[in-house]
Amino acid sequence: MNQSEKRRFLIQQLLAEQPRYRDMEIPSNEAEQRQLLRSLFNVRMPGGIGGDFLAVQDEYLQEETRRKGVTTLAELTPTEPGLYLWQGDITTLACDAIVNAANSGMTGCYRPCHNCIDNCIHTYAGIQLRNACAELMARQGHEEPTGQAKITPAYNLPCKYVIHTVGPIVDGRLTPRHEEQLASCYRACLALASENGCGSIAFCCISTGVFGFPQQRAAEIAVQTVREHRGELAVVFNVFKDEDAAIYRRLL
Repeated sequence: MNQSEKRRFLIQQLLAEQPRYRDMEIPSNEAEQRQLLRSLFNVRMPGGIGGDFLAVQDEYLQEETRRKGVTTLAELTPTEPGLYLWQGDITTLACDAIVNAANSGMTGCYRPCHNCIDNCIHTYAGIQLRNACAELMARQGHEEPTGQAKITPAYNLPCKYVIHTVGPIVDGRLTPRHEEQLASCYRACLALASENGCGSIAFCCISTGVFGFPQQRAAEIAVQTVREHRGELAVVFNVFKDEDAAIYRRLL
């Protein structure tokens, strides 16, 4: 099957799982098909699925990432020994671990095509990532506390692991408690990466955006904490917005 045939197959299989969607027509437009497939990935609850689906899904997602273009650590120039700044799509970065800014449920974003990093990572890793996170949470038996971290395989992403951490939500005035919780996220991720033999880790801008943490202060905490606790790890500060890139350039 080519990419178009794989996409239609995946859509058909996901529609067939849910009776309310079984009569939905698959659009002929490629962009609309992509949007529909991503939406179906996003709303699917954790659960098993056939091996044929997973084989096609894995081939499809890996090819999609290849077409977007994969960036390796060797292609980046350090801003100082062991530290890098990179502006781009973290799901295309080939390093040992990338950090996901998760919510306390830890199984990803269920809003169709939402433009958060949690949604993007779960979409391009494949449904195995949500299932793995659901298993972790079932064993834990409660929501993930702020400032801790969990590690999973990265499945169809070009990195080896995804480290999931729940950052503080700032609704109103920023407090010292928020700042300590954010620093704890970075420390927990660095420790977990080292424990699992990683040589490199890429951090997104944890807790900024919809979580409300002021970008400048969040970056200051990120850089300071990483400098103090990274050990031998190579660390990439991954940004997507121009504003965040400018902030990190000043700090680094």
